[in-house]
Amino acid sequence: MNRRSFLAGSSAAVTLVGASRIAVAQPAGDAPTFSTGNSRWQSTYDAALNVLAANVRTLPYVSKPVLIEGSVYQGIWQECGPHEALVYRKFRPDVARNSHLTFFELQRADGQLPANNKIAETSFGQIQMVVPIAATAWELAHATGDSELLEAAYRGCSAWDAWLMRYRNTRGSGLIEGFCTYDTGHDNSPRWKGMPNQCPNKDARTHHPVASLPRLCPDLSATVYGGRRALAHMARALGRRGDADRWDTRANDLRDAILKQLYVAEDAAFYDLDAQNQFVRVRSDILTRVCGEHVVDQRLFDQLWARQLHNPQAFWTPYPLPSIALDDPQFVRPIPANSWGGAAQALTALRAGRWFDHYRRSAEFSIMMDRWCEALQRDPTFHQQMDPVSGVFTHGADQPGYSPAALVMVDYSWRLVGVTEEPDSLHWNVRPRHPAARDARMAMRTDTGAHVTMRYASGGADLQLSGKAIARLEGGAARLITDKQGAARALVGIEPEAQPLLLRLPGRSPRNVTITANQVIAL
Repeated sequence: MNRRSFLAGSSAAVTLVGASRIAVAQPAGDAPTFSTGNSRWQSTYDAALNVLAANVRTLPYVSKPVLIEGSVYQGIWQECGPHEALVYRKFRPDVARNSHLTFFELQRADGQLPANNKIAETSFGQIQMVVPIAATAWELAHATGDSELLEAAYRGCSAWDAWLMRYRNTRGSGLIEGFCTYDTGHDNSPRWKGMPNQCPNKDARTHHPVASLPRLCPDLSATVYGGRRALAHMARALGRRGDADRWDTRANDLRDAILKQLYVAEDAAFYDLDAQNQFVRVRSDILTRVCGEHVVDQRLFDQLWARQLHNPQAFWTPYPLPSIALDDPQFVRPIPANSWGGAAQALTALRAGRWFDHYRRSAEFSIMMDRWCEALQRDPTFHQQMDPVSGVFTHGADQPGYSPAALVMVDYSWRLVGVTEEPDSLHWNVRPRHPAARDARMAMRTDTGAHVTMRYASGGADLQLSGKAIARLEGGAARLITDKQGAARALVGIEPEAQPLLLRLPGRSPRNVTITANQVIAL
């Protein structure tokens, strides 16, 4: 597939440099705008954007700015940095691009990607991955028509997959092995109690001589599964159909292995399997990471949801989702700084958008988003983690200015009362009675170049695409899904209670609808 055919249909700004097309940063005037008459909400939202702007930095070895983690973390990590920059891309598309290319530019000749690039060092001492960089790179390249990023990501992520299978499949299971705590980024978690933080001599190809190492890890394997699915998409976009089929097969084989070897049905949980073939029975956010890559089907997810994720005694705490189930005896209290031993982490909250809607739990997601935004407004200093019961953020050693927490406030605001863009659709999230909807107005530019606006007034919201009226919703809350041209496809119930509403579409008679939680009504 040539570059022109990949870019066809995309109106992303591009410029020709030699033989390749490179996406150009949007001017500042094209950044999304969000205004609300709720001054408390607005001030927290604006403070979040200020944190993110301050966390755009240029790091050693790479000459272009990236979004760093912030707080005490002065660098960019593979497990989260590319995903965070993807969420931020409408504000700084150049930073989103750079935050991916950084890892491919620093990739070693044998295929190993760096775990991070910090002011102090670039580390290869662990694999530290959660959200697959292949998945976020594919989404960004596809959305912006960036063929250079597509090709760099395909090369880099293919080599990374080969490296992982060479050095992190020593037991021949086909699953990805964890050698140390930092591999999964689970600092201070009972999951890794007694295990080394990093690989010996900062060499991620080896592990310490501990009898229970290496472990077969569900979340690391899920990351590679999601990466292979993305590599299949990339291969098709590049015209490599044979490669795409092979990536699909390898992804499916890995998914089957995760479900067969690492799921314990009696506990409704995924666990590590150590080198002595013993499960490490700690119920942790492994569960959300496996769901984040859509490893489980809807039927199995519904079981996980009922027994674990939506269980108030386990993960559905007043401020979801804790890093260890509340009723797990190894939940760590009092909660220390940087603790994946129980604290509700901003990173987990930010990643929730990758799976709640996929598994048809949009209404429950609204509860989680409201709780997090409430906590952030009480303490708008943007710290890393909070107590999942009280909603109090950890201070002390955890410093303010943490990018994931700021991104949660921005991302959740748009998911609650604004419009979000998916690969082939627009999601108009209308909640006229929501606190953030008071006299609110949102506007942004889509990937196709259209200008979308939402205006709340008189108990409803007016939706426009490039000056053309798309719809008006009045009364209750619902999500209107349209295609990129604004044609209505469906309504989705996004609140736990039934919502009576009036839908007005151009050229159609007004329609009174009552929509229930997570219901989908085709239009």
